[in-house]
Amino acid sequence: MFIQPWDASLDDAEWQAWIADGHDFGILSVNGLLGSSPITVPTHFTSDGNHLLIHLARPNPVWQTIEYDPNVAFTVIGDYAFIPGPWRAKPDTPPTDGVPTSYYAAVQFTCYATIVDEPEAKAELLRHQVAHFQPDGDHAPIAVDQPPYGRMLSGIRGLRLEVTDVKAKFKYDDHKPVEHRSAVADHLTERGQGLDVSTAHQQLRRLDRIGPWKS
Repeated sequence: MFIQPWDASLDDAEWQAWIADGHDFGILSVNGLLGSSPITVPTHFTSDGNHLLIHLARPNPVWQTIEYDPNVAFTVIGDYAFIPGPWRAKPDTPPTDGVPTSYYAAVQFTCYATIVDEPEAKAELLRHQVAHFQPDGDHAPIAVDQPPYGRMLSGIRGLRLEVTDVKAKFKYDDHKPVEHRSAVADHLTERGQGLDVSTAHQQLRRLDRIGPWKS
């Protein structure tokens, strides 16, 4: 993932807070076997600190590839919006001369994958995930010897992804003048489509921390 200096995460705490703020769905990417294309899988995930935790159906085609090469990537993308050209035109140029772009946040984890197959270990992984997604505890016990989960464990495999590297990108025109960034955030809020409002929030949050860009 290419990252310009002004798009880089300001520190580890920034991308960690962004992930923790409900960004818990991403794309698992694994190398294809020799001569075949890479495989990508959209999925929810949780974290226990240094590992990302996911589970997938046993028939998923990723398993043979991961057993051959456990080096994988996991990418989370959010707070994105298309920015039309007129919003980015310089003050002394026609609006139609503005060049459009995309705003987005992305965190890409490079990981070493370990497959989890032992029933109790899978149950523990599921307990960790469900505690995150259903914190009210409104679910049956997740135990290897109790329905409904016990009989379903054989149909899944777990993955513990040891994070070996993180690249984080927050692409919100932070190298542009303060007035420009504020105006684009206003445009996004007014348009209010898709993720426009959350995109504007990210731009203003970065603006508050960075102020005028200093190379």
